[in-house]
Amino acid sequence: MSVQFINTPLPDIIELKNINQSYDNGKSHILKDFNLLIEDKPNQGQFIVMLGASGCGKSTILRYIAGLQHPSSGEILIKAVPRNDSMRIGMVFQQYSSFPWMSVLDNVSLGLKYKGVPEKEAHDKAMDMIKVVGLEGHEKKYAKYPTLSGGQLQRVAIARSLLVNQEILLMDEPFGALDTYTRLRMQDFLIEIWEKVHPTIILVTHDISEAVYLGDDIYIMSANPGVIIEHIKADLPVHRTREIKRDKKFVDMVYHIEDLMMKLQSGKAF
Repeated sequence: MSVQFINTPLPDIIELKNINQSYDNGKSHILKDFNLLIEDKPNQGQFIVMLGASGCGKSTILRYIAGLQHPSSGEILIKAVPRNDSMRIGMVFQQYSSFPWMSVLDNVSLGLKYKGVPEKEAHDKAMDMIKVVGLEGHEKKYAKYPTLSGGQLQRVAIARSLLVNQEILLMDEPFGALDTYTRLRMQDFLIEIWEKVHPTIILVTHDISEAVYLGDDIYIMSANPGVIIEHIKADLPVHRTREIKRDKKFVDMVYHIEDLMMKLQSGKAF
């Protein structure tokens, strides 16, 4: 059984309605009658996390919201308006997406330049965002490895995405290529960014501990076709520090999700 969404008085920021995705003329579906409703929390932001086995459609959902893909049928609404090509929503991928022949400053300001913002204004706004993500002093460096570390390159991508749209940030396994220490630091960095800018962040990850550490709302998906089978609201402090990972509530939530994921893999859940 899929999760049922109830509209409250809060404004909607993202809604997917009756989405179907098929690549073989309807013989099979990646997503079928899929629905997702995310309501806005102005001046606060929120952290949405999506978990599920490979192939359940998590990344496809992000691509819809970003405008990188269109479903076979269904409707995508951004702030209650049908999604159109004029809506700019950034997405951070696992692979480094910066242009290595361009500086950090030019990479971060690129989206504004595409929108027709004059170069000086675009650079000034980009510098403000570069400071927010902690890359001040690196703005003239080429955005490539090893000139910048993996974590720094992902900060470039986050800055570029937020500069285009500070209300929504999409992240598809953004820390998957990082070593464990850098990944942990980037999780804390992401919390800092969320607390400074207050976006709605939607993160796709396979790391259960990461999902619980970062997420306000965690959606668990099953596959064939992809559907949300559980919605978990994290009963944890809004401000997260690494100490929360020792809390019994945190540990219990990780084990609950782990057990559910194992049942899904064995076909015994729902």
